Amino acid sequence: MDSSQHGYAVIDLETTGLRPSWHDRVIEVAVVLLDPLGRITGEWSTLVNPQRDLGPQHIHGISAADVRHAPGFKDIAGALTELLRGRVPVAHNLRFDLGFLHDEYARAGTPIPDLSPFGICTMTEAIRFLPAAPRTLAGCCAVADISLDNHHDALIDARAAAALLRHYLRLSHPTSPWTACLTAAAGLAWPVIPRSAATPVRRGASGERDNHFLARLLDRLPRASDTVRADPYFALLDQVLLDHHISATEADMLIALAARLDLSRADALRLHHDYLNALAHAAKADGVVTPAERHELDLVAALLGLPPAAVEQALAAAAPPQHPAVGGFRLQPGDLVVFTGDMAGGRELWEERARQAGYAAHSNVTKRVRLLVAADPDTMSGKARKARAYDIPIVTPDAFARMSAAADR
Repeated sequence: MDSSQHGYAVIDLETTGLRPSWHDRVIEVAVVLLDPLGRITGEWSTLVNPQRDLGPQHIHGISAADVRHAPGFKDIAGALTELLRGRVPVAHNLRFDLGFLHDEYARAGTPIPDLSPFGICTMTEAIRFLPAAPRTLAGCCAVADISLDNHHDALIDARAAAALLRHYLRLSHPTSPWTACLTAAAGLAWPVIPRSAATPVRRGASGERDNHFLARLLDRLPRASDTVRADPYFALLDQVLLDHHISATEADMLIALAARLDLSRADALRLHHDYLNALAHAAKADGVVTPAERHELDLVAALLGLPPAAVEQALAAAAPPQHPAVGGFRLQPGDLVVFTGDMAGGRELWEERARQAGYAAHSNVTKRVRLLVAADPDTMSGKARKARAYDIPIVTPDAFARMSAAADR
């Protein structure tokens, strides 16, 4: 075996929850490579698309907008295997990370050998090398004087665990307590898993690639206005703008629809002005544009990529809009509402709020459901996938709270 593959592979995972048996999945993996003396020889990390909701996002800080661009575990299994083959696996709470790794490989149809007999847990080893330290990664790093910023980023945590391992190796010098582990790892037979062409994705990917959706439309000659194309585009805008937010997934939906309707960037911009004009006409129909209505017009204009002056122009227009009224979605008493994701206060609290507002909290998405409330509107949960297939609007909890409050007035 190539000696460059001898040494340690320090692993850290971020997951949707605590147990694979609860259908939790890996959503970020990082590996820091060290040679037998503890010197860093490389590192690698990527987000992983679990095709489900992301669990406690307030802990790991990973957005669905980023993860939707990421490869699935099966797509990275080959690259990850190349990093782990021949090396001693190391992690802070090794049992946790190995449990998820074995589960993900099994899901991908490529089970790997049991790595636990010769793996190193920097948390367990702290009993020997840092007896006064708390067992958490942050606690051990503090006692060992190791920097740990942005905890719960897999690569940052893997670097910290690697620094802990180097600290342990220095304390045990000139001998190493893990020589036998290195020998066992070097001789372990791994399955052959072809490396795919999947590209690793880091946090912040959505911010780097997702410009305003107007800028991503083709810049070609506009076509003459026609209702056949305007109506479906307006209907999708109604759904997308319901929560005063255009998620990354919704931006992709608008771009895809514009492509199917053969809309140029100029066509879409014209339709955005028409949409704003229709909202302005509805706002001033009773002779008074309230501060709340003006705020919504300003917000919609910004979301649609229109300048602030567009609102003044829309309010000043005397003629009625060319297209039918927009913004007609309203929840009615008894409507079915479904919730998904890890929400502040717990999902049960939000379901109770729905019942108090006169709606029916439902457990699953069917064609009869009127609204899906998601902790992250870009979620890839099964409920969200069904909602998108059925053209059911997806809104944030804050937006649902505003809708419920408006219905009470």
